[in-house]
Amino acid sequence: MHDIAYIMSEESIVSKADNIFITMCKDILENGISSEGEVVRAKWEDGTPAYTIKKFAVINRYDLSEEFPILTLRPTNLKAAIDELLWIWQKKSNSIKELNSSIWDSWANEEGSIGKAYGYQLSIKHKYREGEFDQVDRALYDLINNPYSRRIIVNMYNHYDLHEMNLYPCAYSMTFNVTGRKLNAILNQRSQDILVANNWNVCQYAILVHMIAQVSNLEVGEFVHVIADAHIYDRHIPLIKELLQRTPKSAPKLLINPEKKDFYYFKVEDFVLEGYQSGLQINNIPVAV
Repeated sequence: MHDIAYIMSEESIVSKADNIFITMCKDILENGISSEGEVVRAKWEDGTPAYTIKKFAVINRYDLSEEFPILTLRPTNLKAAIDELLWIWQKKSNSIKELNSSIWDSWANEEGSIGKAYGYQLSIKHKYREGEFDQVDRALYDLINNPYSRRIIVNMYNHYDLHEMNLYPCAYSMTFNVTGRKLNAILNQRSQDILVANNWNVCQYAILVHMIAQVSNLEVGEFVHVIADAHIYDRHIPLIKELLQRTPKSAPKLLINPEKKDFYYFKVEDFVLEGYQSGLQINNIPVAV
């Protein structure tokens, strides 16, 4: 990809995303509240209740003009994360057959559907004064035609359809806001497994902001991640503590194919990290379901 444009500055800097992650995890471990002894929905594979230690309303801010917020403490599979993001936001699919990973297999039925969740909600068309759009197309329309609108919100938490969702949306809404020529965004997430999903979601929605900024002729600004229930599972605590002993490395550079001017033309291979180094991966992380 010889024509991919540089998005980040040329100067290599220590990853700020790692420092944000470390600060958040220390705060949860030191000041969080345990759910042990309470009634919890999630279970481990052996049927044991999956207890957590949690903080309420964690808010992390990432300046996307400074760096791409991928962890270096351990690797994040950016290509798989982008593939899932495109599956939801671009394909607007609820079929795992259109996803190139098995991460949703536990929540799919025999037909391979996750129900009326995530991408399904983004495929629903709604009537507006300007015409009929789904939520993604409406946001794209406003960012081009009315970028200073304070009403550019995409929301997947549809109470009418919750009973037909195999998993209620975790990351459920994005609010877009333009300041000057910078596109800022807030991701609202009702719940997050910090070890398994935190940087995965951060990378996904940072990529989304980059995509939408590029097709809207805007620059990337701040990405704010609001987590209502930020938790570390009991069996993840030793793994988190080991991660916190590692030293962050330099932030990599994100390169994006500059020829893509249509949101629906982006592909996974249009995004490349240059100089991405990380610590060793943590394998066989237990996942609570």
